[in-house]
Amino acid sequence: MRLVIAGGHGKIALLVERLLAARGDSATALVRNPDHFADVADAGGVPVHCDLEAADAASVAEYLAGADAALFAAGAGAGSGTARKDTVDRGASALFAQAAELAGVRRFVQVSSTGIGRTTGDETFDAYLRAKGAAEEDLRERDLDWTVLRPGRLTDDEPTGRVEVVEAPATVRGSVPRADVAAVLVALLDRPGTVRRTYEVVSGDTPVDEAF
Repeated sequence: MRLVIAGGHGKIALLVERLLAARGDSATALVRNPDHFADVADAGGVPVHCDLEAADAASVAEYLAGADAALFAAGAGAGSGTARKDTVDRGASALFAQAAELAGVRRFVQVSSTGIGRTTGDETFDAYLRAKGAAEEDLRERDLDWTVLRPGRLTDDEPTGRVEVVEAPATVRGSVPRADVAAVLVALLDRPGTVRRTYEVVSGDTPVDEAF
């Protein structure tokens, strides 16, 4: 399998790259900052320079040509304002999905968030949830074999290999190590039965391999 990852230097993306490399698959990582290329290469990925806030769909489609699947794992990140929540968490997602359509890459997995549709009173976080929700809605209208994964509160704890997964509109509350989210994403790529479904995931008791 060759996977192309938007947000290829993100914590979850780097973990996905390591998992894929360990099983003999490859990941092309779209990276905004060339200074991060070494981290991607160390994780087993192939870094390419691509700023999704400045690129157009046709140029991004060139990176996706011949890929088996696409993973959107980009995010504006902590410390970013409401404007970048929209341009990255919504806008870049829509651009990447459009590029996948242009490149003929049907399998598309998107990292979203629990709490979609909720209002917290935190202006920036609410902008983030709105952007993620809009990205999901955009994806559902596209002719792609998409799956949306909504993790709970992300931690850098050691992986447990066990999760609780529910299909939306059911919801869950809780946290989950990024390493377990990465394992779930790799599992989703291998399961065509998850196409056009939205899942929420937190730590739980079910082994990742049995979660779907």
